[in-house]
Amino acid sequence: MTGMDGRDTDLKKELDATLQARRELGEEYDSALVESFLEKVDQRIDSAVERRVRRQMAEQQMAAARGSRSPEGTDSWGERYGFGIVSLVLAIPLSAIGGGVGHLPGLLIAWAGIVGVNVVQAARTKPDLFRGRGKGRAGESDWED
Repeated sequence: MTGMDGRDTDLKKELDATLQARRELGEEYDSALVESFLEKVDQRIDSAVERRVRRQMAEQQMAAARGSRSPEGTDSWGERYGFGIVSLVLAIPLSAIGGGVGHLPGLLIAWAGIVGVNVVQAARTKPDLFRGRGKGRAGESDWED
């Protein structure tokens, strides 16, 4: 099994090959080339998610076998890191498609979607993140004593 660097290198090679094929074949094959590259990215994501789900299920089974239960709503650093990586990997083809098809408005819409998904994920994993720094009751803040 290759490490993270090996997978990144393979994906970069795939992107380079797709871009080279575009130069050689011309713009009329853009859609097919983008779909092919996205399919490869999708396969990578699927395998990463599958590994993560298997690992998480094994951890849950081990915790159940020990008689303990992990607290609901806990979030690991790895999950956040993985979500960020997937967002960045998908941002590349989404930006290319959005910018190529819709120019600047398409690019802005693609990035608005990427940012929106990440904000929702951040709000899910850290519910207090967007609630401010108050002490919890309406009208009170950290500055009042």
